[in-house]
Parts: sequence; structure tokens; C-alpha cells
Amino acid sequence: MPAPKVFVTRRVHQEAIDLLKEKCDVDIWDSDEVVPRNELLKRVKGVAGIFCTISDNIDVEVLDAAGPSLKIVGTMSVGTQHISEFECRKRKIYVATTPDVAADSAAEFTVTLLLMVTRRCLEGEKAVKDGHWGKWKPMWICGTEMLNRTLGIIGFGRVGFGVARRLKPFGLKRIIYHDVHKASMGDDLGAEFVSLDTVLRESDFVIVSCALTGLTRHLIDGEALAKMKSSAILINTSRGPIVKTPDLVEALKSGQIAGAGLDVTDPEPLPKDHPLVQMDNCVVTPHLGTNTTKARLAMAKNTALNITSLLFFNSPEM
Repeated sequence: MPAPKVFVTRRVHQEAIDLLKEKCDVDIWDSDEVVPRNELLKRVKGVAGIFCTISDNIDVEVLDAAGPSLKIVGTMSVGTQHISEFECRKRKIYVATTPDVAADSAAEFTVTLLLMVTRRCLEGEKAVKDGHWGKWKPMWICGTEMLNRTLGIIGFGRVGFGVARRLKPFGLKRIIYHDVHKASMGDDLGAEFVSLDTVLRESDFVIVSCALTGLTRHLIDGEALAKMKSSAILINTSRGPIVKTPDLVEALKSGQIAGAGLDVTDPEPLPKDHPLVQMDNCVVTPHLGTNTTKARLAMAKNTALNITSLLFFNSPEM
């Protein structure tokens, strides 16, 4: 019996490819760049599995091109907004993600981004490069401390909890969070389960770490931003469309909120001349949340194992 075919849409770690090759006939788009649409449609024909990333649009056209042999779409990500999940369910195609292995990396980077914004690190770094670093000035580039502040988290899953756990030793006064239900693990940190309105109105730092769904798309819009303190800082390391971009631009321009840190944007990537990129009170990073060697290797290997486990044992490694 011939080995099932798997198409890998990007150059990934060799360890993951080796896991696939132990059991499968593997075809790889061997590039760091996104596979062209015409190549994707051509090379998924007759495959049993697709190993994809968040940059690949796995829609009805791709599923049709793959045909009835397709059993699993394994994505090297936590999110699945790039996959037509409804259509996959109709066709009994399994969608497998990598939710556990990247949570620590994402939480760590969220803390990093928050500190970059609160302490105005990029403004300081730019001043040095531009030759504006002179004698010590009492009022120059003053940021915000964590001590005795309120941290608000929207979405208290693995990443949200990880952020709270890392920031608690900074001497926060309160940790509050909103989610669809109370999280028992929050009790260990003294975190309070509150309404979304309370998070927005009472937090000095608002962290967005919820999943992107129909309910959370544009959750942080003009109305939500208007509820936040004028001294508040918004951090989004989850998914770009959770924040309504034009409304955030206006809130930052008008001083409705003090600052923002974005590792995800809508659109993504942002054009280099976009207002958010040009603002001193907004730090934009290119989706670096899971960019550690350990996390990315684990994501790649888990995606490969998800695919082989489903194809040979009918049970992904999730």
C-alpha cells in the first residue's frame, strides 16, 4: 500500500520533516515565503494531509483541489482563522493545531511588549541612534511603573494566565480578567473574574489574549477604547482583527489612551507608512510571539505528529 501523501506549505524544521518521512510521502514548498496560490492548488491534489501555517488560506478551493483523499489539515499555529473549519467538518477533514507548546513563549513576549511600551524603550533607543542622548534630564522619556497598578486581561487561557503569573512579582495592586467563565487557576494568583466593562474601565494595562471568533472580532472598538483610562496601555498579542484598527489609531492620536503595543495587526503586515507604525506611543512588532527556537521546533514537530497520528492511528497528538 503506498504511503499517504502530505504537502508541507513552507520550509520548516528538518526534525518535523523527518517525522513525516518515516511514514508518509512528503512534498515540500522549500521556501521561507508563502507558497503561490497556483502552486498550492496544484500540489495538494491527492494528498492525505496538509501541513500549513497561518499565512496559508486553506479554503473551499484548496479543499476541492485536494479532493476526497484529504483527511487532515495540520496547522503550525494555535489559531485556525485561515482554515475553512466549517467546510472541513462537512467533509470530515480533521483540523489539528498546536495549542500548548507556544503558550510560554507568547506570554513571555507579551510581558516584553508591555514593558517596551510602558518604559518607552523604542523612543529611548531611537534617541540614541539619532544623537539626541545628551546630559541627564529629569523629565526626559519618563515611563510608567507596574507597582500598585491594575492589570486587566481579556482571555484567561494559557497565555493570559502565563502573563499574569509573570507580572504578579512586579508588585501589581490587582489582577483582573474577563473570559467566558471563571478560571480556577486564577485563584492561585488572587486574580479577580470581572466583566469586560470592568476590565476596560479599571485597568492601567489591558492585555488582549483571547481567541479570534465571531464574538471577539472588533471587540476592542471605539466604544471599548472610550471606556479605558486616558493613562491606559493596550497590548494585543492574540489576533489583529480583535482590535478595530481605525478606532485604535484615533484613540492614540487623540490621547484617549496613552499607548499600545501590537504584535498582531489588521491588516497584517501593516504598510510601513501606516499611522500606527509612525506613532511614538505605539510599538508594533512583526508577530514575534512564538518566535523562539524551542517553541517553533515544538510547533513544527507537533504538527507533524498530529498528521501522522491521525493518518495511522486516527488520533492526533493534541
